[in-house]
Amino acid sequence: MPRLAPDQLLEELTPVDDLLIVQDLDGVCMQLVKDPLTRRMDRGYVQAATALRGNFVVLTNGEHEGRRGVNRLVEAALGDQVKPEREGVYLPGLAAGGVQFQDRFGQLSHPGVSEAEMAFLAAAPQRMEQLLLERLPAELPEASSEQLKALAQQAVLDTQVSPTINLNGIFALVPGDVPRQRRLQQMLAELMDQLLREAAAARLDGSFFLHVAPNLGRDEEGRERAKPAAAGDVGTTDIQFMLTGSLKEAGLLVLINQHIARRHGDFPLGEDFNVRTAPRDHGALLQLARERLPMERLPLLVGVGDTVTSNPAADGSGWLRGGSDRGFLTLLQDLGRWSGRSNRVVLVDSSHGEVDRPSLADRHLRGISDPEDPLTLDVLMPGGPAEYVNWFQALAQRRRADGRTTPLTA
Repeated sequence: MPRLAPDQLLEELTPVDDLLIVQDLDGVCMQLVKDPLTRRMDRGYVQAATALRGNFVVLTNGEHEGRRGVNRLVEAALGDQVKPEREGVYLPGLAAGGVQFQDRFGQLSHPGVSEAEMAFLAAAPQRMEQLLLERLPAELPEASSEQLKALAQQAVLDTQVSPTINLNGIFALVPGDVPRQRRLQQMLAELMDQLLREAAAARLDGSFFLHVAPNLGRDEEGRERAKPAAAGDVGTTDIQFMLTGSLKEAGLLVLINQHIARRHGDFPLGEDFNVRTAPRDHGALLQLARERLPMERLPLLVGVGDTVTSNPAADGSGWLRGGSDRGFLTLLQDLGRWSGRSNRVVLVDSSHGEVDRPSLADRHLRGISDPEDPLTLDVLMPGGPAEYVNWFQALAQRRRADGRTTPLTA
């Protein structure tokens, strides 16, 4: 099937009554940056998301709250710290891979998460910084102790339920030095493995896992494979320390369950269904959907992401496919095939920011897809977040003009 142009997708979605856009954030509606505290969100985008209320939710590995949370970006975009809560213009949906739910008024919940798990997560950022300061001197002998301290502080993202180490600032000291970038990636993996061992020692074995971004899919043991640095593609930049069950594809079913309940008054997967009680592999999630979701109540789904990877296996046996958006986009596509709906997958080019990424300008989509890829990319946004934000605003305007308003309770 030929791909759709963005304008064709606008025409297709404008008259749809039951529509649900499920959208990632970083790299989609805002540029990827080395320091997340420098992110900026467009005011018009926030207003468009509000206009699409009831037809739009987010699904991100970032977080809603805290000094690094997306809520701060919404407030900054509107120039008002009170209006978002008062008028319900925060971005609704799931964060931290699905364990952090927020409504449009900024009310948060963490279904299925224990107090012991939250306590360990609260202490994790400080421990990450300590471990970095122990390991960085050997990797960056040219840096002073003060520089190393500043780098460690910048690298640790002290989010509430998915504390993360981000190597972008450190990589900036060794631009183009692929061997050193790979050693830093290995150091990061070893450091985070140590944190998992410490969690197990605290009787939290199995509570957490490591989300590698970008990644090359999973190995035989179910662990996400790092994407090694290469010329022109820095590969893995982040590892998140996440709660087990924090999978975007499981989050997609949670969001569909909630959407059906808002429109029809009942939860087909149960009112308490969450990512921690959901199956953890694609086949089981799809089977659950087939068994429990009423086909006639499914919305038309549009998935929007930026992180999809595909690289040839070193032994020539096939392709290593991954990326933090691949799972939920694939499930969304397969739900459409099962239900007979023309669900759409939109991929935004996130190579325009400060982080080296493969570009959609390459018509072969090297590093992103491959000739045998089961994931169909229906619409490409090569202009990056700027193009997507303009398209998103146009969709909101068209649906408003077409009378596709949504209930204020959504």
